[in-house]
Amino acid sequence: MRRNFLKLMLGGASLLAIAGCGGGPAKSKFKTYNGPPVTRVELYKSQRMMRLFSGTTVLKQYDFGLGFAPVGNKLYEGDGKTPEGLYYVDRRNPNSRYYLSVGINYPNEQDKARALAAGVQVGSDIFIHGQGPEGRVATKRDWTAGCIAVTDDEIEDIYAMVKDGTPVMIYP
Repeated sequence: MRRNFLKLMLGGASLLAIAGCGGGPAKSKFKTYNGPPVTRVELYKSQRMMRLFSGTTVLKQYDFGLGFAPVGNKLYEGDGKTPEGLYYVDRRNPNSRYYLSVGINYPNEQDKARALAAGVQVGSDIFIHGQGPEGRVATKRDWTAGCIAVTDDEIEDIYAMVKDGTPVMIYP
């Protein structure tokens, strides 16, 4: 009986040692940020450049992809365009299909009025997000339905740094 007990103990210790060879705990996609507050985000669609500011200081800068029809302001649902103008971060999705995502308050009142005047259905759900399954296999830079796409590593930074209520200015 004692011999079986020792075999069991040694076998269990071996399994624990093997299980511990995985390199430690999995990396969390949720970073912490203790730097200066991000006071605004500026996106320049034609340059595919996003800048995170604290006052007048650029904290971070990222390249990005846009909707599949990147030129022009978003007018209606499904047009593949990314909106232009002043928006605010109003939500975040930690379980996004696109890894992590930070939402902006599109459509705002001006967007709704413009779509109504044109007799079209206004778009919805514009996010700054990671790659997701489509982004990982995309052959074109601009592949989203109108969102702003960065890498998964970059959205980890953005998600940690940019708080709800932060202004987001999107330029042509």
